[in-house]
Amino acid sequence: MFDFTITFFILLFISSIFGYIFAILKEKLYLKNNIILIDKKAVKEEHLNEADMKEFLLDGLRVKAGDEIKVVTRQKKKYNGILIGAKKVDKSILMVTHQDEIKLFKIDNILKFKVISKYGKFF
Repeated sequence: MFDFTITFFILLFISSIFGYIFAILKEKLYLKNNIILIDKKAVKEEHLNEADMKEFLLDGLRVKAGDEIKVVTRQKKKYNGILIGAKKVDKSILMVTHQDEIKLFKIDNILKFKVISKYGKFF
């Protein structure tokens, strides 16, 4: 009985590793073809067209659409989500939170900015 559960958990662990690797390879293939997949129902075509910059520097970090980010505003509110892009005219960034809300942050209003994971990168 104990050998069966150990074997089962090892199989689950190996399959999860392969699933992660295949998901990253799929993202890399999309990046090669200049496609960024944001699988959120709240993101519409007008949001994508509204963001005129898809790759830019912010606080010395090179970020691009599809990266998972964490933003802390000057009012000490924290937001986690996926970056859609930036608006050069407004000097703001556009992101979709994990609760499917579209948020627009002025660069001057951002206290802290952190990249949690890059789109198409291992670890």
